[in-house]
Amino acid sequence: MKKLLALVLALCMVLAMAACAPEEEAQQGGDEGGLIKVGIINNDPNESGYRTANVEDMKRVFCEENGYEPSFYYSMKNDEQIAAAQNFIQAGVDYLLISAADVSGWDTVLKDAQTAGIQVILYDRTINADESLYVASVVSDMAKEGETAVTWLESQGLDSYKIIHIQGVMGSAAQVGRTGALDEKVASDENWTLVTQQTANWDEETAKQIVESIIASGEEFNVIYAENDNMARGAVSALDDAGISHGVDGDVIIMGFDCNKWALEEVLKGTWNYDGQCNPFQADYIDEIIQKLQAGETITEKVIYLEEKGFDAKTITQEDVDNYGI
Repeated sequence: MKKLLALVLALCMVLAMAACAPEEEAQQGGDEGGLIKVGIINNDPNESGYRTANVEDMKRVFCEENGYEPSFYYSMKNDEQIAAAQNFIQAGVDYLLISAADVSGWDTVLKDAQTAGIQVILYDRTINADESLYVASVVSDMAKEGETAVTWLESQGLDSYKIIHIQGVMGSAAQVGRTGALDEKVASDENWTLVTQQTANWDEETAKQIVESIIASGEEFNVIYAENDNMARGAVSALDDAGISHGVDGDVIIMGFDCNKWALEEVLKGTWNYDGQCNPFQADYIDEIIQKLQAGETITEKVIYLEEKGFDAKTITQEDVDNYGI
């Protein structure tokens, strides 16, 4: 009887273990398909209204609720971003998302990521690297932004263009693209002159100081081409302090980029003449790419450009401000 009881108990244990096996496998499958680790490298959230919107958009999508384990790093210095990328690689992230401060210097870290089996997606800004080193880039067409702005400025039909050109962080994709078209036009047309071309590193106060210096020098100018809204606002502040009119029917044409809502309101009021759109909402595009990769799909489109436009004070509407302001 004892032997029979022991046999029954042993059989029950085997059956119990067999019953637990599928649950155990399911748990292991959940581990393998758990949170996706992403290392996200971006510029300083306080750099501009555009950047703040971009950072918040990335945080909205890349969170635990959406199946991600995100790690964020912010810097406007390329070497610091590269060091952070190496740290993310060593930490074993699944994906490395990069908005580079500078277009150069990324080859080594991208090769290291590839060796480690980490997939790289660029966003917001392009870099100078072989396309085989990253999956895709989700970016604004910065060169087209510059071309659209310069084409608009040419359409204003000034007898001569005397331009204060305030640049962003040198070497960034936004600076390179927005500068390129203007440089090309100035080089090809003798009626276009750069009164000054200086970087304000996206900073409002620095831009104001640049314009104040030109005003104090007595040099004539009739256009301020600022590569972001904050710098345009700083430039306008200097004009206001000096009593110089600007905007529609003013003495100085004001141009900015990024389409902060407050900037578009200035265009609507006619105190600014033009604002070029730079779309900061890229996270959903990146998420879609990652989900396709997770499903084993191949990404065939290497560069994904965001649709953008420019806004003219003479044609902008309140609806434009509401729909496109960030």
